[in-house]
Amino acid sequence: MKGKISVLFMAALIVIFGMSTVFAEAGKPNIVILATGGTIAGSAALDTATTGYKAGAIGVNALINAVPEIKDYANVSGEQICNIDSKDMTDAVWLKLADRINELLSKNDVDGIVITHGTDTLEETAYFLDLTIKSKKPVVIVGAMRPATAISADGPMNLLNAVRVAASSRAIGKGVLVAMNDEIDAARDVTKTNTLATSTFKAPELGVLGYIEDGTPVFYRETTRRNTINSEFSVEKVTALPYVAIIYGHADGDKALIDAAINAGVKGIIYAGTGNGSVHKADEAELAKATTLGIVVVRSSRVSNGAVIAAEQSYINEHFLNGGTLNPQKARILLQLSLLKTHNLTDIQRIFDEY
Repeated sequence: MKGKISVLFMAALIVIFGMSTVFAEAGKPNIVILATGGTIAGSAALDTATTGYKAGAIGVNALINAVPEIKDYANVSGEQICNIDSKDMTDAVWLKLADRINELLSKNDVDGIVITHGTDTLEETAYFLDLTIKSKKPVVIVGAMRPATAISADGPMNLLNAVRVAASSRAIGKGVLVAMNDEIDAARDVTKTNTLATSTFKAPELGVLGYIEDGTPVFYRETTRRNTINSEFSVEKVTALPYVAIIYGHADGDKALIDAAINAGVKGIIYAGTGNGSVHKADEAELAKATTLGIVVVRSSRVSNGAVIAAEQSYINEHFLNGGTLNPQKARILLQLSLLKTHNLTDIQRIFDEY
């Protein structure tokens, strides 16, 4: 009889502890990892190779299984959105990502999103999502500078940290975040600063939002610019973004590229000028012509720090807009989304002042 009671007691303990395990798992945040390819999923012939690899060679489930520690922080599932080198990123992928993220975050059983991404256009995808995601729940983008097959690959730790950030209540309402190299950056501020170093992502103008301190996400500041739930932009049912070109200013300016953009049917031009968005005189006349044709021209700068503000009176007379602290590639995204809403120059300048 005692033996039978002991067996029943042990069975009860197994049930109780089993249920507690289930409850513990249920208590963790539910994070979905959306994979797009990139170096973090790259594979090279040699484990010493950090260039010449195939980006996006490894699928999302393999990435998750390679870092089992992430399951200590969240219940994780994965989806493969695409599997590309991020230099080949397209508007179509951005729209697909935004739709899927908004769909997932509308569900009560999804607490956050992690996106694995190549580093070449990571900052652009991050900013596009920062403007189009309609949720306060954490969205974290992560990549790597070394392929998954490399000695001391940075991807596994970056992925673990990204999940830690997405699972943290402290990340709620912070906008879209980039988690790389133990740092947490705002999508609006961060940029790739080095072609090879693992510490490439920086916010040179405004600084990091926080750090991963011994596995814990810690925030020290947050952005004041509108984003995510406070953004006025929506890409629901949008199938394509307006055509906006970037023209790079330089000595011995040449209007040929501006002419080509106009002839190609461009809707907007970001001029990456020298200094405070200065426009070469050879370019200025053609940009002024563009504005008379209804093409919106925004002055940005090829300089990494500082805001582009009002300057020459001629720029004001010619209806050129000011890009603020956005770099040219992010100014392009903001203008694309603005043109979905309006062609009114006053409204567009207001948008650049607020985002």
